Amino acid sequence: MSGVSQAIDQREFRNCLGRFATGVTVVTYRGEDGGRYGITMNSFTSVSLDPPLILVAIDRRTKAYGKLPGRPFAVNILSSDQEDLAYHFAGKPREGLDIPWVEGALAPRLGGVLATIVCTPWQTYDGGDHVLYLGEVQEFQYRDGDPLVFYRGKMTSLSLDESSSASAFPSKR
Repeated sequence: MSGVSQAIDQREFRNCLGRFATGVTVVTYRGEDGGRYGITMNSFTSVSLDPPLILVAIDRRTKAYGKLPGRPFAVNILSSDQEDLAYHFAGKPREGLDIPWVEGALAPRLGGVLATIVCTPWQTYDGGDHVLYLGEVQEFQYRDGDPLVFYRGKMTSLSLDESSSASAFPSKR
């Protein structure tokens, strides 16, 4: 660890990063045993359109860290009514929760989500206490709805007025 990193208070740094609102995803995959697994994460971003690539970052301390390498996976973008799923796959199981699994050719998915992006492994990179997995998009689907959002350490939702303009920025002509 560099001297600069050691000088930064990790809790305060997390608080700072918490000011950036993110969507909530569950990354799902099939394990060596053929079982369906998932992990909640908000470290997800698009990387490239050509080829179509996305990135997820997984903490090295999680169970999924050692199970995901080399496996196809699906990024499931959760809707505002799926907070229980987010907590379940974040290691806080909900008693009696019915997981809406959907079988896929490459990876299992979750039903009722706003979007699903199915990927094959592209590249893996060191990211400090995380590992960065790039996936090449093989298929995707999406629907309209309100997203589940993570902000300042809490789940919330973002509701868009259907009558509002599609763009917050006026076009320049």
